[in-house]
Amino acid sequence: MKAMELKKLSLEELKEKLAEERDALLKLKMAHAIAPIENPMRLREARKVVARIQTVIRQKELGK
Repeated sequence: MKAMELKKLSLEELKEKLAEERDALLKLKMAHAIAPIENPMRLREARKVVARIQTVIRQKELGK
C-alpha cells in the first residue's frame, strides 16, 4: 500500500489497518521460523508497510 493511499484514510482506519498488518507480519514470521517461506522478501515488505502506516499515523497526530 502506497503512502498516498494511506494518507486518505482516517486515523481510526489507519489504526485498524496497522493492527491487521502487524498480525500478518507476525504470522509470516511464525511461518518462516517453522519452515522457510518461499519468498523471504515478503517479510521485508511487510515490515515496510507497518512502518509506512506508523509514519502516516504520526504525521496525522502532529497535524501535518
